Amino acid sequence: MPARTGEQYLKALKEAKNRIYIDGQRVEDPTEHPAFKNVARSVADLYDLQYEKSEKMLYTSPTTGDLVGLSFIAPKTKEDLIARREMFTEWARYSGGMMGRSPDYINTSIMAFASAAEFFQQGNRDGIDFGENIVKYYEYVRENDLALTHTLIHPQVNRAKAQHEQNDPHVSARIVKKDGDGIYVSGCRLLATLGGITDECIVYPSTLNKATTNDDPYCMAFAFANNTPGVKFVCRESFDYGKNQWDHPMGAQFDESDAIVIFENAFIPWERVFIVHNADLCNRTYRETNAVVHMSHQVVAKNIAKTEFVLGVILSMMEAVGIEQFQHVKEKAAEVMIILETMRSHLYRAEQDAKMDRYGNMTPDFLPLDAARNWYPKVYQRMVEIIRILGASGLMAIPTHKDFEDSEIGLLMHRYMQGANIDGYERVQLYRLAWDIAISAFGNRQALYEYYFFGDPIRMSNVFYDHYDKAPYKQQVKEFLERAKRRAGITSVTLS
Repeated sequence: MPARTGEQYLKALKEAKNRIYIDGQRVEDPTEHPAFKNVARSVADLYDLQYEKSEKMLYTSPTTGDLVGLSFIAPKTKEDLIARREMFTEWARYSGGMMGRSPDYINTSIMAFASAAEFFQQGNRDGIDFGENIVKYYEYVRENDLALTHTLIHPQVNRAKAQHEQNDPHVSARIVKKDGDGIYVSGCRLLATLGGITDECIVYPSTLNKATTNDDPYCMAFAFANNTPGVKFVCRESFDYGKNQWDHPMGAQFDESDAIVIFENAFIPWERVFIVHNADLCNRTYRETNAVVHMSHQVVAKNIAKTEFVLGVILSMMEAVGIEQFQHVKEKAAEVMIILETMRSHLYRAEQDAKMDRYGNMTPDFLPLDAARNWYPKVYQRMVEIIRILGASGLMAIPTHKDFEDSEIGLLMHRYMQGANIDGYERVQLYRLAWDIAISAFGNRQALYEYYFFGDPIRMSNVFYDHYDKAPYKQQVKEFLERAKRRAGITSVTLS
C-alpha cells in the first residue's frame, strides 16, 4: 500500500489496543487520552505532510511501484542522500526539531540493516536466515508506512556489573525460551520514546554498552507489534498538561512520552528475529551495517532544524524588547549562529564526501556526522541557557491566554506586557514559547534528551577517540622534529 495518511495512522493506533499504562491506569485509546492525543495528532500531521509535499517526501517503491516515504530509501547517489535529508528537514521543521523520534529516525536504520543482510546471516542457525528476516521486515514496514520506535538499554540497576552478574539477572529483558516457532522474552528494556503511540518496536543492541558471551541471553535483536501479548508500555508522567497551544506551544503538541517496555513471556516468531544469543554480532551491528551513519544523518538534519528554530526564537526575543543593539546580546546570538553554521558544515561535508559502501548504498562520511553528534549534546545546553539569560524575568512574567480574555484585566495585560516592537499579546505568546523550550518540564526534558541522545557523552567521546585516525597527526610532529634535527646537524643520541 502507498504511504499512509494521518487518518490511517490514527485509525490503526486506535484499533491496536496496545497495552499502555500511565499514572497507574491502562490507556484504552491513546488517540483520545489527554496524555497522548495531541502528540498522536502531531505524528498524524507528519504523515499528512508527506502528501502535501509529495514531490519532496515520497518516492516510488522498488517492489510495488507505490509511492512510499522517502526516509526508507536505500540511497544510491549523492542526490538521493540530499533528497532524503530534505525530507528529514521537512518533518523536523514541523516541530521546530523538538520531536527526536519522528518515524524517519528508525526507518533509516532498518534500511541499513536490510542492505546489510549478509551481516545478520553470520548468526544463522537451525535453518533460520536472519538476513532474509530483516529484508522482509524492512519491506513490510516500508510498504505499510509503519511508525516504529526502539529500545536498546538495560534497566539502571547496578551499572558496575554486567547483566549476568546482577543480583536479579531476570530484571533485564532476556530470552527465556526458544522453540521451533520462535523465542520467548521476559524482563525490561528502556527507553522507548513514542512507545505508546507507534505501531511496532524494535529491540536493538546498545550502541555503546558492549557485551560478552556471558551476556548472550540478553543479546538479541527483534521486532514486535506493540499489541503483542505479554508486552506492556509504562509511560512517564505526561508534560502535556491539557493546556492550549498558546499557553504551552511545545508541550501541548510534541511531548513524545518515554516508556519502559516490559516483557512477560512475550512470544516473538522467528521471522521477526534478527540476532539471537550472539554478543559478538550485537557489539558490531551498528558500525558494520552503517546503521549508525544513516541514523546520524537524520539526527544532524533534525538538529540543524532545531538550531534554526531556537535561533529564530532568540532573534525574535531580542527584537521584541529592543535589546538587539547591545554587544553582549549580539555576542550570545552569534554563538547560536556559529553553532548553526558549524552543524551545516558538518552535514555538507558528510554528504559531499559520501561513498558507496560494501552493501551498495551511498553512505555519508561518518567522521563529520560523528563529530556533530558528539558536539551538539553539549552546545544545546548553551543554546537554551542563552534563551534563559536573554529572557530573564520576562520568562516568568507570562500570563495565560485567559488573562488576556478577562474583561477586567485583559486590557491591562495588553498594555503592561507590550514590548518595544510588539504588542502585549504577541510578546507573551513569544515568551511562552521561549519558556516552553528552555524552562518548562517539556523544555528540561528536551535538554536531558539531547544530552543523552546517543548515550553517555563521556563514553561517546571515548569511542570517538578510539576510532579516530590519529597516526597522520603524530606523523606530522615526528617529521617536523626530524627536519629540525637535520637542519641543526644533530644526530640521534643513544644511551649506552
